[in-house]
Amino acid sequence: MNIPNLITVLRVLLIPIFILLFYMPYSWSYMAASSVFAFAAATDWLDGYLARRLQQTTPFGAFLDPVADKLMVAVALVLLVQEHANLWLTLPAAVIIGREIVVSALREWMAELGARAQVAVSNMGKWKTAAQMLALVILLANPSVFSFWVLLGYILLMVAAGLTLWSMQQYLRAAWPHLKIDGDKK
Repeated sequence: MNIPNLITVLRVLLIPIFILLFYMPYSWSYMAASSVFAFAAATDWLDGYLARRLQQTTPFGAFLDPVADKLMVAVALVLLVQEHANLWLTLPAAVIIGREIVVSALREWMAELGARAQVAVSNMGKWKTAAQMLALVILLANPSVFSFWVLLGYILLMVAAGLTLWSMQQYLRAAWPHLKIDGDKK
């Protein structure tokens, strides 16, 4: 267990804390939940940077890092869908969560075929993550009352959902030769 892996574990342990803060009946609870989420999101960059810089990449870290990210995002989206309960948040949330399931399954399947590198993380995914995390920080910090910040959060989440669909299409296109059924090999 090295420092980058401990930071990744911390990110997972922060999830119940931001959930509890989100549901506390105080005026500051949304901002507190958002701050914990933002801190956890920042540790995603930090653990990767330290793992590379200190040459401490491990199979455990390579496994847990994307799992921690997906857990954080899915939990935040579920909280927000319940809180906002509208199409403008629910639809992008469903797209983002659905894409994560499809791409994770695709990567696992491609790994079994020995072609995992063909569905590796792209730069598009980094832009999607940036828009998504910023949207979630903004939306978690604000009650579901329509405001400039909530509108900005919705717009960023829709941008993230659009980038999500685009990157999923790229993954599927890269994997398509392996997905097609070859009638001669039945």
